[in-house]
Amino acid sequence: MENTMARRFGGLSARRPFALTLSILFLCGVSSVSRTAVAQSGRQQTPPTIQKKKNKRPSQSGDQQGEDVPQDIVGTPQESETVKVTTSLVNVTAVVYNKKTRQIITNLKKENFAIYEDGVRQDITNFSTPDAPITVAMVLEYSKLTNRLGGDWFEPGRYEVIRPMAMFLSQFVKPPDDYVSVVAYDMRPTPLTDFTNDPARINSVINLLLRNYPASSEANLFDALKLVLVGGRADSVVLEDSKESKTDYAGLSSLQGRRTAVFLVCSGVDTFSKINYDQARKIAQNAGVPIYIIGTGDLYNKNSDMSRANDGLLGAIQPGRMTLLQAQNTLRTFADETGGMYFQVKFEAELPSILQTINAFLRNQYSLGFKPSDKHDGKRHKLVVKVDVNGDGNFNDKDFIIRSREYYNAPKS
Repeated sequence: MENTMARRFGGLSARRPFALTLSILFLCGVSSVSRTAVAQSGRQQTPPTIQKKKNKRPSQSGDQQGEDVPQDIVGTPQESETVKVTTSLVNVTAVVYNKKTRQIITNLKKENFAIYEDGVRQDITNFSTPDAPITVAMVLEYSKLTNRLGGDWFEPGRYEVIRPMAMFLSQFVKPPDDYVSVVAYDMRPTPLTDFTNDPARINSVINLLLRNYPASSEANLFDALKLVLVGGRADSVVLEDSKESKTDYAGLSSLQGRRTAVFLVCSGVDTFSKINYDQARKIAQNAGVPIYIIGTGDLYNKNSDMSRANDGLLGAIQPGRMTLLQAQNTLRTFADETGGMYFQVKFEAELPSILQTINAFLRNQYSLGFKPSDKHDGKRHKLVVKVDVNGDGNFNDKDFIIRSREYYNAPKS
């Protein structure tokens, strides 16, 4: 398939025996946590649907051969320069937890929340509790840059990115209601699978990434976020036998009626995206989709010495600590402004607790909605969510933390 990651991932390259052994050991570890999910696979329910162009889903047990099932993210591309937001309703997802104990607060009602737009309280017209299944788009930095930042003599750096992805997909995606898609990016974002909860398809994605090598040293993070959030034209799904090299995708922001989130695993370095940071930030603000991030930039600091602390002329090839600090600030901004969370990982032992935290936040999001005031100024407007946990009429700002989106951008008239 021309110009697709399927071609870039097209066959196993010759490698030394010890590297193949490590891959097999890694796969055995992933398979051990997948057995329960495989036993639950059975027949899937209809995936989250956008009523636009359709692709064939992979054939599954019980499905008719070649049956067309509504595709999830396939749709119409949007221009990168245009950021659109609906004026009829602004959706806000919120997670409430205790500042001291970090315990997530459940069983809250509509009356426990208040939303302020630019300091003016708004009427909450839509409200739902955290009982809906999750629909996650997982985005991975799969670049030669990843190999340079992490890894050691025993395993390549890309394992540092594949490992949290494999752990999350194997342990926290629960058939038949949860759905996940996987997009890998280097020079361009490439969907590896559409939304699925089939353990066999999930394992195919893990094997695909483990058995191949990144093709480019570029890491175009902003382009990948744009594709996932608002859609665009990209390579066809790698694990689909598509005759077309390109497909139009709609973003998560146009997927209605399901609890959505982006799970991003990357260093935060952007080398050559078509859109800039401000455009990517505005897209993230408007999408209303929380972004949960595992940052891998500290893997470089773990392995490097002080002689390589600063950026040089080859910063794009081997970024220094200033570049990585800026990348961490970028990721933290994306997480904070969308109501997600950011975790900077340095050691593998940190991953289980971080993934459990992300899973808990994903499954305890309250969904709020309000009709914004009639503004067509094209400006950014501040959103603040407050909570009255006890129902006594006083907001508990000092005792509880609310993770929610911080802004939305009004359209121009």
